[in-house]
Amino acid sequence: MAKKEHVSETQATQFLRKHQAVFTEHPYRYEEHGGTSVSARELGVDEHTVVKTLVMQDEAAKPLIVLMHGDRKVSTKNLARQIGCKSVEPCKPEIAQKHSGYLVGGTSPFGIRKQMPVYVEQSILALPTIYINGGRRGYLVGIAPALLTSLLQARAVECALEE
Repeated sequence: MAKKEHVSETQATQFLRKHQAVFTEHPYRYEEHGGTSVSARELGVDEHTVVKTLVMQDEAAKPLIVLMHGDRKVSTKNLARQIGCKSVEPCKPEIAQKHSGYLVGGTSPFGIRKQMPVYVEQSILALPTIYINGGRRGYLVGIAPALLTSLLQARAVECALEE
């Protein structure tokens, strides 16, 4: 497991503390374009339990967040069908950053700048613990998946594809 070191507050950890959420902190050495395989390796956890926060948009350019297993991709067709949109696509990094307030690679669903609907792959909610970005590159927090629905009103969807 990651060694204990002081980690400065982020918008995400402030949000979690404000809501008295229980979480563990997991800093790791960030690698550019390393993705969840690097964070899972650094933390010594299964990549399936590392959850990526993806900022996407619908056909009207309305932003939304999708939470997906690190070892899966989002089927944008299935997602669009389930949420009643014509299409869904990833936002360009600079647009995602504007909506979330976070640097791409450090996006957390907690403490985001602009309120957006949050969708979570249903099977994530069945895991005992998940590791999700804590608001900066090289920093994950371990939480109970139930916090996604209680704090973010995340709606369960089924849109995972094998990587």
